[in-house]
Amino acid sequence: MVVRVVRALTRVVRFFQRPKVADRTLVILLVVPSILGGVAVLLRGDLPLALGNVHYLLTVLPLLMRRNRPVTTMSVVAAIDAVCIVTGLVDGPNIGTTVALYSLSRYAPGRTTAIASGAAWLFYALLLDLATPMQAGWLAAVFLVVLPVGLGQVFRLRHELNERGRREAADAAVRAERRRIARELHDVVAHHITVINALVGGARATLPPEQAVTRDALESAEQTARQAMTEMRRLLDVLRADGSEGPDAATGVGADRLPALVKEARSAGLPAELTVTGEPVELPAAVDHAVYRIVQEALTNTRKHALGARASVRLAYETSAVEVEVLDDGLPKDGGTPGFGLGGMAERVALCGGQLSTGPRPEGGFRVHARIPLEQA
Repeated sequence: MVVRVVRALTRVVRFFQRPKVADRTLVILLVVPSILGGVAVLLRGDLPLALGNVHYLLTVLPLLMRRNRPVTTMSVVAAIDAVCIVTGLVDGPNIGTTVALYSLSRYAPGRTTAIASGAAWLFYALLLDLATPMQAGWLAAVFLVVLPVGLGQVFRLRHELNERGRREAADAAVRAERRRIARELHDVVAHHITVINALVGGARATLPPEQAVTRDALESAEQTARQAMTEMRRLLDVLRADGSEGPDAATGVGADRLPALVKEARSAGLPAELTVTGEPVELPAAVDHAVYRIVQEALTNTRKHALGARASVRLAYETSAVEVEVLDDGLPKDGGTPGFGLGGMAERVALCGGQLSTGPRPEGGFRVHARIPLEQA
């Protein structure tokens, strides 16, 4: 029973914490007693007090927009105060002005708050000095402006500190999740790759000398498994890190590995060749990694989705950009399952500020072309 009551109260509190609900509730709580009091005053025939009640209502109603438009709210309230004070309906501001000043400090940007608060103090100091018999109107304006503005700054600072704490807690949770994923990858994937590597090595060692083709294929598979283990360990290091270095910088693959990548493709049964034009230069880490992964994904797609294909890789170094192109002349396989490779390519190239174009060739086959400017990278 107690738990149900607590849950119900929690739901009620959360409902009234919604910005629009809170603002409307505040205005209702301020307006309803004023309306009831105004009716009672009119029945008594006290017209000046009733007019003062109208001023109160007019300054409270703009508070409905105090969160989204705090400067506008303060301006409207100040204008109403000026008209009513100059005409003699009231002697000074009321609670609507105080709430508007608090909202200005709580929800407006810092520089806007400083400028608007200074303008509000000057405005009310002149208004109280010139339009009322009040002595030392500037001092009254100080108390009128400084107290609600200071209170708004205190609540704003507390809110920002709480938000920062929540962000830090979320970042810590992400880092913990990354470490957990790294442990699971190591425990599951690394173990199986190691077993596969050991089995392939054992099978290669037991082959008779005359089975050279089979031995070469097994040796290639063994080398591929070792390379996969090396790259996975580097990726695990990235997952364990706090994210200060990007994953592209830590994987250790780049354009200088393209000859080995093309050779591996040929060993896997895909005729492929590499052409490099221009003067090779040292590429930024993100660009270097993107070039390698584009070629790797394109060759993988050719092996998976093209029949009887031959592939050609072209890497061109230019003065202000690097260009990579992968072409094949194969026929598309039927029933292939689309993956996320092309989307991943597009994301990598976009992060480097480049352009990617992919699609079938008019003469048959498929084309992947990327151009990445070196200045933006």
